[in-house]
Amino acid sequence: MEFIGAQPTVDLTYSDVFLVPRHSDVGSRLGVSLAPGDGTGATLPLVASNMNSVTGPRLAAVLARRGGIAVLPQDMAIAEMQLAIGRVKAQPVAFDAPAVLPPEATAADALRRVPVAAGQIVVVADGAPASAGAGGAAGELPVVALDPASVRGVLSASRLASVPADARLGDLVQAPAAMVDAAELADPRRAFDAVAEATAGGTAEAVCVVERGAVVGTLSERSALRRTIYPPALDRDGRLVVAAAVGITGDVAGKARALAAAGADALVLDTAHGHQSGMLRALRAVSDLGLGLPIVAGNIVTADGVNDLVEAGAGILKVGVGPGAMCTTRMMTAVGRPQFSAVLETAHAARELGAHVWADGGVRYPRDVALALAAGASSVMIGSWFAGTAESPGELLADPQGRQYKESWGMASTKAVQGRFGALDAYERARKELFAEGISSSKIYLDPQRPSVEDLLDMITSGVRSSFTYAGAATLQEFHVRAHVGLQSAAGYEEGKALPVSW
Repeated sequence: MEFIGAQPTVDLTYSDVFLVPRHSDVGSRLGVSLAPGDGTGATLPLVASNMNSVTGPRLAAVLARRGGIAVLPQDMAIAEMQLAIGRVKAQPVAFDAPAVLPPEATAADALRRVPVAAGQIVVVADGAPASAGAGGAAGELPVVALDPASVRGVLSASRLASVPADARLGDLVQAPAAMVDAAELADPRRAFDAVAEATAGGTAEAVCVVERGAVVGTLSERSALRRTIYPPALDRDGRLVVAAAVGITGDVAGKARALAAAGADALVLDTAHGHQSGMLRALRAVSDLGLGLPIVAGNIVTADGVNDLVEAGAGILKVGVGPGAMCTTRMMTAVGRPQFSAVLETAHAARELGAHVWADGGVRYPRDVALALAAGASSVMIGSWFAGTAESPGELLADPQGRQYKESWGMASTKAVQGRFGALDAYERARKELFAEGISSSKIYLDPQRPSVEDLLDMITSGVRSSFTYAGAATLQEFHVRAHVGLQSAAGYEEGKALPVSW
């Protein structure tokens, strides 16, 4: 990456800079590769943050199916995290795991699981548990294997939103579900045609996928189309990838060994201030195990932090102190660093050592993701943006106007501290809560146009792919080199925003 004109003399945020177009031989947005090449198996440079309100097995599976990787939060108990890893690994790669509900469930039950948007569906099946497909406290995810004879039909979210809340799903089904054999869906392009043909003229927006005599998932036209664009992130056994956070306290080595045995594809050791002795001890303990997995460590914002953490065993550095939407660290402590400059310095230092950087926090628009990658990040971590999706942990809630939302909170907030240290006695827990930072509860409304994490991926990667073409870069590694960046005033940033329609 190069600056046009003079080198900056102050630290910069994403809003302070812009990308300059240059000659390009890249003919199409779809002709670029976004693969980060950081050893995690990801084919998309996006990571779901290890926040309780962001990542559970459901979101992790959906994100990996489209090429990204999610980090299960360290607050989960070991047994719960092992179960979550197993659930992700058991999910289908080529089609979707749907919400499955019994006929006696109501429209209101279904709309706590799926957003009111095109392409969102529930499968109605005899004998299905009432909680199947629910978000759950940790984003629970069922492994679907249904007798085709038990499937009553498929209902779209738009249909569910148009009936009384207490309407029974079994009474709403109008036609049997279309069944397609998984073998017919092996080729992504042909799969799209098969789904389009099976759903043409009907009320269903997806088909049920049958494999070895059981219904194992669903596939819509949109999902089939995405298969042609997003290579999945897979482990060596062809299963979806998932990372797990282990923290830096307690039996870190024992936890890391257990999570690696459960199938975790990367281990994340992070704390608010990652450049500290406790981190270095934990890193060495995990590195000495020789697990053969990428080790991510942070959070840091300086080249010195990179050098020390890489020397202790980290291969990926988690960069960012204070830029998160739910974080109050900078206002409480004055500690942190503008994120663009933090990523730029740490990525340069990491590259010299053969390591990689995950830019953590501060992204509000696709442009910010592109700028983080231009600064040298191999991937960008997304938190609150993904918290407001159908796949994040917890049920969908609705306000009095019917707008759907999820609850979110910061990982250093009082709510998070209470959950993390609930086993302590009242005195010790109160001491921890006294110094909590961050927002304890916030409503994150679903974007009606982009209620799913996959919808956000479409928007983000569309912008990032275009950024690559403007820079004349066909790969992320080329983008790191060819990106030209300029400085702008606040007025320059405002000039780039679209005017409201009603102006």
